[in-house]
Amino acid sequence: MAGHAPKRIRDPEIDAEYAADGTRTIRVGGAWDIRALETRARALRDELARFAARDAWDLTGIERLDHIGALLLWRAWARKRPARLRLAPAQELFFENLAHADDARRTALHRSLLDPLAALGRRALTVGSHLAGIVRLAGQVVLDGAWVIAHPARGPWRELSATLHRSGGQALPITALVGFLIGIVLSYLSAEQLRTFGAGIYVINIVGIGIIRELGPVLAAILVAGRSGSAITAQLGVMRVTEELDALDVMGIPAGVRLILPKVVGLAIAVPLLVVWTSAVALIGAMLAARLELDISFTLFLQTLPVAVPTANLWLGLAKGAVFGALVALTACHFGLRIRPNTESLGAGTTQSVVTAITIVLIVDSLFAVTFSHIGVELRG
Repeated sequence: MAGHAPKRIRDPEIDAEYAADGTRTIRVGGAWDIRALETRARALRDELARFAARDAWDLTGIERLDHIGALLLWRAWARKRPARLRLAPAQELFFENLAHADDARRTALHRSLLDPLAALGRRALTVGSHLAGIVRLAGQVVLDGAWVIAHPARGPWRELSATLHRSGGQALPITALVGFLIGIVLSYLSAEQLRTFGAGIYVINIVGIGIIRELGPVLAAILVAGRSGSAITAQLGVMRVTEELDALDVMGIPAGVRLILPKVVGLAIAVPLLVVWTSAVALIGAMLAARLELDISFTLFLQTLPVAVPTANLWLGLAKGAVFGALVALTACHFGLRIRPNTESLGAGTTQSVVTAITIVLIVDSLFAVTFSHIGVELRG
């Protein structure tokens, strides 16, 4: 018995019918899949462009439809489903998927445009919160300092001495090493440039002002922030994790007087002394490099240095050291007190403390440079 011949699938068709009221219905039929559209896609796209999504569309005549055909129609509708649309239930899934994909794309684009702005706003709020916390902590330190002045016998003198030893005395080797190397590098690079112009003697001016006024205070503060600031934050964080801070509150012992005040005052005293030490060792390194590169004797270097570098630079460096030390201690204590009772918060808080302290030091140093730019920088030879 002979079999029936398979039904032939029509080619893609587009017909426009006009009703008596002037409305237009676009009837789409035939095969609208990748095989049928392979050679006809451009022509069909141009033909579909003559119609609009506001027309009535009838897709019930489509015999075969896939995602490619649905996408061609979807783009002709300006990626928006027509208000008057007839289609078979099996075709509904294609256009639902296309509508969901466009919604997801628009949502992602909207999110990608607003996310940087939202992140910037959150970061600004976080920075403002930390600055407000540091300012409040500084105010509490002032009040605690006034209380200690009124009751000197109950002051935290042992804690202050321990801070001076740990943050000052124990930091002498590392600050000396870094200062010595920086002095050599600065003097060597300056000598290479000055020798070209026959002005080698001015290396004393450059390294003297650069080290005493800027590099000495900044290097000492950065090293203290990385070394002592992290230790302070970790100490307070461990006390938070082990609930020692809560125990102090229960016993009525003021944590600010016993923990915060001695660290702030201790670093405000220790860092200026470290500045003098770091600057002196850096100048020794610079003097050695000048002797080797420019044949400037040690005697000439030491005799010219006080003339080339006004004393105001030394006082400015010491003032920077005191301010930097207090700010590093306040920042370290602030982040230490904010640590939650878990080890993950302890590590993150210590990292934030060091990074924030170094950033604050550099910002304040730039403010010093702008504010006192006219003091102590006149050229002397």
